Amino acid sequence: MSQLESSLLDRNGAKPDIWSREASATQRLIPFSELASALAKAGNQPVGVEITNTVRLPELEPHFDRLALIAITFPSFSDGRGFSIAKSLRNAGYRGSLRAVGPLIADQFAYALACGFDEVELPPHVASRQPAAIWLAAARAFRATYQTSHQTGGKSILEQRRAARGRLA
Repeated sequence: MSQLESSLLDRNGAKPDIWSREASATQRLIPFSELASALAKAGNQPVGVEITNTVRLPELEPHFDRLALIAITFPSFSDGRGFSIAKSLRNAGYRGSLRAVGPLIADQFAYALACGFDEVELPPHVASRQPAAIWLAAARAFRATYQTSHQTGGKSILEQRRAARGRLA
């Protein structure tokens, strides 16, 4: 398996990437600045767009039905704006694939999935330091969360506590 393939993970582990940033690719992941022209040329082809964490929901929402993938870049693992964008996209009704792109750490995997991300694309230096097995173990280590999960519909810690109090009353 190549380094490129091993750097894309979903909740089941490493997966091949069907999207490419190469201009000649059939399923091309395009920068946000090229979205309008790509949509005009795409016809019925799926479109994938890579956005920074400064793009606002109203800029994407009109195109939800045409976007098969939205990849949100994280400039560093400590910049959490991408998580907020993912959650906002899911709350607004986006049903396509969401990808986190950047130097996240394995401890953030469960949270990324709970926010609505389907997959995480890691830079080679992160993927070589933290292989897929570490990411999967980290995702399974967190059973209770402070947020309601978009993936599983799981209840947050607060919702679980309220339900328990209701049973005791």
